[in-house]
Amino acid sequence: MHTERIKPERAARAIFAERYDGARVIFLAGSVVRGEATPASDLDLVVVYERLPHAYREAFFHAGWPVETFVHDPETLRYHFESDRRRGIPSLMRMVTEGIEIPGASEFSAGVKRSAAELLEAGPPRWDAAELMRRRYRLSDWVDDIRYPRTPEELVASGTFLYADLADFFLLSQNLGTAHSKTIPRRLREVDAGFAERFGNAFEALFVEKQPAPVITLVEEVLEQFGGILFEGFRRNSAPAERALSEAPPADA
Repeated sequence: MHTERIKPERAARAIFAERYDGARVIFLAGSVVRGEATPASDLDLVVVYERLPHAYREAFFHAGWPVETFVHDPETLRYHFESDRRRGIPSLMRMVTEGIEIPGASEFSAGVKRSAAELLEAGPPRWDAAELMRRRYRLSDWVDDIRYPRTPEELVASGTFLYADLADFFLLSQNLGTAHSKTIPRRLREVDAGFAERFGNAFEALFVEKQPAPVITLVEEVLEQFGGILFEGFRRNSAPAERALSEAPPADA
């Protein structure tokens, strides 16, 4: 699409009037609000009605903008807020708390923002011992894969998974919301600029120079306070509870 773009807020107001008439508020969020937009950036909009039969997401073009909308009512928003909080990736909550209200602020929009802010402040659930062990073991496994890769391609493939897993571990182990894909560097900088720099340099050495040592050192340091690299002693039950129950002997056996 090469159509000249209009201003983001003007576009959001037009979309409100033309496509979501009857909504109570639209939150304009994302890179255009943070001042980080690129020529490829889209408009991220959270559209909130008083009541909907179901939430949905859709994508379309408007006045040169690719637009992604997340359409909800307060009940479906609360459901997704809590679901995202449990996953540790509060993307929708951040969109609402940082969003610009279209057509303007109101008691209704303030209530939606307050609901998002409260759960964002609560943070993700703390790991129990089993989850911590699982996360440690997975990072340790990726480290083994990059320590002795069979090919440069395998090194990059394993490093790609390790990139996201290490960021998750660093953030979620501190009861902080994490991020995904391209938002990982920004989230790390928000939390700890020094660690973010080391993280970026270590993975640049792995992906560009095919040198895994800096990433291995970083993983070992992150895991140190949690017991370090884990192999021996790891155990995880994998049979679903339903199967275990169905295969149990009769009570009178």
